[in-house]
Amino acid sequence: MTVRIAMWSGPRNISTAMMRSWENRPDSEVFDEPFYAAYLHRTGIEHPAREEVIASQPTDPAEVARALLAPTDAAVSYSKQMTHHYLDGDDLTWAAQVRNVLLVRDPAEVVASYVRSREACQPEDIGLLQQLTLFDLLGSPPVIDAADVLRDPEAYLRWLCDWLGIDFTDRMLSWPAGPRDSDGVWAPHWYDAVVASTGFAPHRPREVGLSDHDAAVAQACRPAYEALREHALRL
Repeated sequence: MTVRIAMWSGPRNISTAMMRSWENRPDSEVFDEPFYAAYLHRTGIEHPAREEVIASQPTDPAEVARALLAPTDAAVSYSKQMTHHYLDGDDLTWAAQVRNVLLVRDPAEVVASYVRSREACQPEDIGLLQQLTLFDLLGSPPVIDAADVLRDPEAYLRWLCDWLGIDFTDRMLSWPAGPRDSDGVWAPHWYDAVVASTGFAPHRPREVGLSDHDAAVAQACRPAYEALREHALRL
């Protein structure tokens, strides 16, 4: 039976590196932000490569959900889910059939990274507010902080494998540099660092300088982050 995992993250987290980690397993398939086109189509929001994204994926969330649950020869099916792609009232019936995890990151670091790729930034853009909602809707799934993962990737990946009931492999700790066929068409706009990577970057404290507007965005999301951080796995 296929083990299916949905890793729910905001943007500019270590979500793509985490996807690389799981894809490097010999028994796994990955889905890169499968609801992205549906999100852009339904909201009308402008993102880099908007039309290319919409053309590359189904725009019907129900069709996406069916694809995530479709029979597969892979032993592990991993989906990288962006929490801001969830809209109020969306049907999460499919998510009850997979193992869900929330991946969080300090909002100041998220905003600082986000505005390097996109000029405008609002609280709903970085996913933490939606993560707090999803924490309740998904039945209080495990919460993992990106900073903790970077301090000890092996410990957290081993914990996830144990929780899923699958074997850990060292192949999850490093991978070849370069793009992947599984990368979304948006990769050239967002994935420069991870395309050049061969593993998780070492954790280092970050000093971020934000404009008044961007600092206010980060501050608006901090209560949600702190609430989720209280539930974060500590290893």
